[in-house]
Amino acid sequence: MIFGQDRDELRRMYREALRKSRADEVLSPLEAQIARVVEEHPEYQAAVRSDDLDAEFTPESGQTNPFLHMGLHLAIREQVSTDRPPGITAIHTRIVRRQGDQHAAEHLMMEALAETLWEAQSSNQAPDEAAYLERLARVS
Repeated sequence: MIFGQDRDELRRMYREALRKSRADEVLSPLEAQIARVVEEHPEYQAAVRSDDLDAEFTPESGQTNPFLHMGLHLAIREQVSTDRPPGITAIHTRIVRRQGDQHAAEHLMMEALAETLWEAQSSNQAPDEAAYLERLARVS
């Protein structure tokens, strides 16, 4: 799992996955997932290719954190592929049908995920899966 690593290591992983993908090198399954998400976000590719791993992306500066954004896409895709929490695959299917596009559906779902993760971090507890699914149900 990639989420236990430090920020610089994660950013290097994104950069290396993109580099290998563009060079037609063999990718691990995780690298292929990362490269796919990066390719879907041309607006973030300069940040991924950057050597400045210490760059800060803060809402106060009007910047979206590209690594957080793409990481949320990866998290949603992992959740859907494993149906964890149970029921998320069906919700995802409904949102995709309504949106007509998986990427747009993920953007709607990411807001619910980010809010759930923020609450968990703020209260120093595990994410509340029931609250997360309720948020997603309102989107679907």
